[in-house]
Amino acid sequence: MAMKFRCSHQSKAADASSICNVRFTICDLPAEKMNRQLTITTERIDEAALLSKRRMSDGVGAVVSFLGVVRGTEEERSISAIEYEAFLRMAEHQFSRLFDQMEQRWPIEAVRLVHRIGVIQVNEPSLWVEVVAPHRGEAFAASQWLIDEMKRVVPIWKRPL
Repeated sequence: MAMKFRCSHQSKAADASSICNVRFTICDLPAEKMNRQLTITTERIDEAALLSKRRMSDGVGAVVSFLGVVRGTEEERSISAIEYEAFLRMAEHQFSRLFDQMEQRWPIEAVRLVHRIGVIQVNEPSLWVEVVAPHRGEAFAASQWLIDEMKRVVPIWKRPL
């Protein structure tokens, strides 16, 4: 399976202790298999841009998307933001395994997932997931499973601020 990698890393500050602007995307787009796109980024999630890039075949009957936003409370405490950190190589590996499992369980045409890292303020999106499938039941089930499993196995950590 051929995989394309696109990774850019740009620092906005000279201070090594500051968060850098990171965008890491992995795509695997074979025509006869499930299309995949994973982005782990410090950039804001732009839903309109993501929706404009959606591609699907005539056999698709359902598109389920999920937007996770930062709540104003964490463990019954008020917070102003959450800082997310990721072990990028392992996160990419775990997401690839989850996408493989998802493809084996459901007839999914495409999955796209964007997860932010860095400091995300309350009411801002930290996660966007889109699952494209022939039927709504498959799309909903695969989407929920992916989010649940992601939280369980992908090395992305959060710290309330």
